[in-house]
Amino acid sequence: MFLNGTAMSGQKDHGCIAGRARFLGPATTAPNFRFFAIRDEFPGLFPVDNGGAAIDGELYEMTDELLFDVLLPQEPRELEIGTITLADGSEVRAMILQPERIHAGDKVVDIADFGGFRAYQAHLAANSAASALLGL
Repeated sequence: MFLNGTAMSGQKDHGCIAGRARFLGPATTAPNFRFFAIRDEFPGLFPVDNGGAAIDGELYEMTDELLFDVLLPQEPRELEIGTITLADGSEVRAMILQPERIHAGDKVVDIADFGGFRAYQAHLAANSAASALLGL
C-alpha cells in the first residue's frame, strides 16, 4: 500500500498501522498525478493524462484485514482505494481522490509541485511562522 498523507510515519494517523504493517521504504509515484490538499487536512492523488507530477510517499506491506478493517475506515470520505503505478513501474494500492465527494466551498489546493504532503506541511508551518514574526 502506497501512503502519501496522514497515515505515513510521523503523521497523525500513523498509529493505526504502526507495528502492524511492514515499512518497505520510501516510494514515488509515476508522474501521472496532480496532488491536492483538502481543507489542509489531508492530501489526495488525482490521476491525469497530461501535466502530472511524481509524488513522494511510503510503501507498506499489510494484511487485507489491516487495510480493510483498520486503515480504510479511517480514511476521509473523499478518498477511495485504487491502483497506481510507481516510478519503478510496479502497481500498488493507494487512495485516490474522488472530486465529486468534495463539498462546494471546501478549500482545495493543488500541491503537486511540492512533491509530497510533508513538503506542503513544511510550507504551511513556514508561512505561519512568517506571519507570527510579522505580527499578522
